Amino acid sequence: MIDTARPTRSARFFIVCIAVGLLAGLMSGLFGVGGGTVIVPLLVLALGFDQRFAAGTSLAAIVPTASVGVITYAVDGHVAWIPALILAAGAVGGAQIGTWLLPKLSQTALRWSFVAFLVAVIVSLYFVIPSRDAELELTWITGPGLLVLGVVTGILAGLLGVGGGIIVVPALLLLFGTSDLIARGTSLLMMIPTAISGTVGNLRRSNVDLVAAACVGVAACTTTALGASLAKLVDPFVGNVLFSIFLVFIATQMAVKAVRGRHQR
Repeated sequence: MIDTARPTRSARFFIVCIAVGLLAGLMSGLFGVGGGTVIVPLLVLALGFDQRFAAGTSLAAIVPTASVGVITYAVDGHVAWIPALILAAGAVGGAQIGTWLLPKLSQTALRWSFVAFLVAVIVSLYFVIPSRDAELELTWITGPGLLVLGVVTGILAGLLGVGGGIIVVPALLLLFGTSDLIARGTSLLMMIPTAISGTVGNLRRSNVDLVAAACVGVAACTTTALGASLAKLVDPFVGNVLFSIFLVFIATQMAVKAVRGRHQR
């Protein structure tokens, strides 16, 4: 019986991994997300990875991808370092809560709830235009707020397998009034310790294809800076429109999973 989770190392395997990485890197730099929402479905569809193995491989590939994105955003001062670490601390703890809750809650209901959340975010992006001069200041109010946001992000990541950027970027824009560029740079920094922690756990469970992760990650590094540079060039409203289109793609993916989950019951 062929192990579809670990496909043969053929020329097609490496070409697909490189192509997936190039696309994921561009999306990561442009929107401040890890790229897992692109990597996971493409590894499943194009290379026959099972969902869990694809997610583990994607998480490992996100580490170098997000690192390059952070450097690109940090060059122009578009990273809030301490807030990102607060978010990461909350996310690591929240992920443990999410995995504990996973068997206790209906995945279908959770997915539809997340779709509703994304729809609300998509609509709001057309009414709230971020200022490029807005900072993410750490105060007695924003500090605890960032920690709560990190915990919520981690819980949803544990429950739904979604990347933190999908939640953190719009939350920083809409709730904290942050510049779109700082929101993206900070989101990418937050992902690094979270992705490292998750990857260590996945390696212990042999849930990572290191060759695929290396190919995807290295390829992604070549386009992440391009994506970040494009984000700096586009008008904030245009950036919101592009991000909303990306969120529609994510919401559609989640809705399809919810429908399939209901039919499988």
